[in-house]
Amino acid sequence: MGNDLSDILNGLANGRVIPYLGPGLLAEAGATVPSDLPALAETLSNQVTVPHRIRRNLTAAAQYIENFKHRKTLKDLLDKTFSVETPVHPLLLDLAAMHLPLIVHLWYDDSMARALAGQASWGRIQGLSQSEHFGHWTGCYQADGQEADAAAAEQWRTVLYEPWGSLRPAGNYLASDSDFVEVLTEIDIQTPIPAIVQELRRDRQFLFIGCRFNDQLQRSFARQIMKRSSDHHWALIDAPLSRNEERFLREQNILPLSLPITEFAGRLAA
Repeated sequence: MGNDLSDILNGLANGRVIPYLGPGLLAEAGATVPSDLPALAETLSNQVTVPHRIRRNLTAAAQYIENFKHRKTLKDLLDKTFSVETPVHPLLLDLAAMHLPLIVHLWYDDSMARALAGQASWGRIQGLSQSEHFGHWTGCYQADGQEADAAAAEQWRTVLYEPWGSLRPAGNYLASDSDFVEVLTEIDIQTPIPAIVQELRRDRQFLFIGCRFNDQLQRSFARQIMKRSSDHHWALIDAPLSRNEERFLREQNILPLSLPITEFAGRLAA
């Protein structure tokens, strides 16, 4: 593990390792907002009655709300859920200060964006729902929340890529079955993934932090976002792996490191 940590730390320092951040970081930071798919599904289901069998299935619960209560209701519920102020994990502040070319953040809170707020020359690219932005897969935003274009994104020192959207600046969310079906139909040929992300990931390695791979949705996005990058990656997972996770990590050549996030954050800060 010592050599692996040295490779990771050196890779981050020279911009060759891309952090891929998941919802588990929220729990590590002591946040009260949902930090996994079933918990978010239950939060939504507690506010709008949905069939019991889908109460812990995010995409199905979100689709039910969208179908029977309108898309605006789903968006309002997600806004309400993630507008609660969440603590920024110290690790995010350290990553922000490293001026990394690309950071992937796969959850709906804006903690990574707030960590970047004091830095110069960064912006965010978010996945868009086809039900709200038909024909447009992503939206670009400057650090101040103003809309930008692909040309502006090429000038940023750090690109924050949020494939599932985020609370801010515009409440963009991929959450329902139809949202993900649209993206997954095209993602194998990379259409929904921004060109700058495809360029920046080339030959680089990924470090997964706060991510689990025990559902097909998260595996699919990780697999496609890593495409045409390096052939060796890492994941901090300090817990037993499911059989599906073991298979996925093996197939994608992702080495699991049984190391608490707080311990890794301390090593990075040092």
